[in-house]
Amino acid sequence: MADTLTIGLVLPDVLGTYGDDGNALVLRGRARMRGINAEILPIKLGEAVPEDLAAYTLGGGEDSAQVLAAEHLCADKGLIRAAANGRPIFAVCAGLQVLGESFHAQGKQVQGLSLIDATTTPLPSRAIGEVASTPVKAGVAKHLTQPLSGFENHLGGTVLGTDASPLGTVTAGQGNGGNADFGAANGQSHEGAVQGSVIATYMHGPALARNPELADLILAQAMGVALSDLEPLELPVVDRLRLERMGR
Repeated sequence: MADTLTIGLVLPDVLGTYGDDGNALVLRGRARMRGINAEILPIKLGEAVPEDLAAYTLGGGEDSAQVLAAEHLCADKGLIRAAANGRPIFAVCAGLQVLGESFHAQGKQVQGLSLIDATTTPLPSRAIGEVASTPVKAGVAKHLTQPLSGFENHLGGTVLGTDASPLGTVTAGQGNGGNADFGAANGQSHEGAVQGSVIATYMHGPALARNPELADLILAQAMGVALSDLEPLELPVVDRLRLERMGR
């Protein structure tokens, strides 16, 4: 493991609308609390994405920004190579859609990076409000045990293909679509996606501040250790935040 964990904050200038830059801050903070040197590398539109960083985060954005992000990342291919190298990638909302096969924006279908077997088309109405789910425990997220929560605000109905697994089973809110037409099964809706080293979600919050176990899972991946190997952090303020938000 390198002496410094470098966390790539991917395109904060176009995928930074909803405060999801905070996910990189959480990863850096939880590493430093354990005595691990960690830094954040902002990677802006037009800049090459290094393929060898410890981890990567992507956030949400409007349609026009989302198209710019997809075009740049597809042409650059650095993030694609990072995924092929097994580097952890955490994507939120527009980031989830950009990493999929395709999504709709500005009235057209846009090609994504195909890191997630998922397609996104418009929902009939906006999904907005608190969202909570129970971990499905698939792929790299198989060791998650704690409920997940966040704030969703999207118009995308995301359908997962056979190569992707959901991150969670929805217990409140809509998640990826909220009905059988958009990926639900047996009356249950799903939230997020897991495939390879990628974990993606519609949860804002920022999600890793509200879900410390998920943050530590990504941090453990970045360090090349098991989640159980990380020293627990006693942070009462985070516990209070989770109790408040899960209560909603």
